[in-house]
Amino acid sequence: MEEIILVDEQDREVGFAEKLAAHRDGGLLHRAFSIVLFDPGGDVLLQKRAAAKYHFGGLWTNACCGHPRRGEALEDAAHRRLREELGVASALRRVFALIYTAEDPGSGLTEREFDHVFVGVLTEVPQPDPAEIDGLRWIRGDELVRDVARHPEHYTPWFAELLERLPELEAALRAEPA
Repeated sequence: MEEIILVDEQDREVGFAEKLAAHRDGGLLHRAFSIVLFDPGGDVLLQKRAAAKYHFGGLWTNACCGHPRRGEALEDAAHRRLREELGVASALRRVFALIYTAEDPGSGLTEREFDHVFVGVLTEVPQPDPAEIDGLRWIRGDELVRDVARHPEHYTPWFAELLERLPELEAALRAEPA
């Protein structure tokens, strides 16, 4: 049983829940992270979620998402999921956090996340886990924003929210390390 961390609207721990249980009946607010990866030229890596995923299967989204485990630091969890999903490592920088709710009509599940967003530059060739990912592609940011506007049904709802802040993500890549 995979447990996730329940939080309040200030990201303070308030308990734990089994992963699927936290996504039922309107969802419970829980800690999560999303990773947006760029190549050295500034293109964005997209992953197509495996069709068999428990929710939002078959949709395009950011490079990697996940939940920290009980007692696991957020950045450690982000690096763990990069290795598990994409078989890569990358320096990461936390840029911002947001709270979102997204209902998946296909599964009947609801995401309700306090989502910490990280960026990184990927110089390795990804080796995607087929249980997690059905495909990868690189795309210019401006093309991606246009495509999401034209075809939102092809993308996860949280990714569309992240893209509203694409300039902030791109700027974080150019900033000096803290």
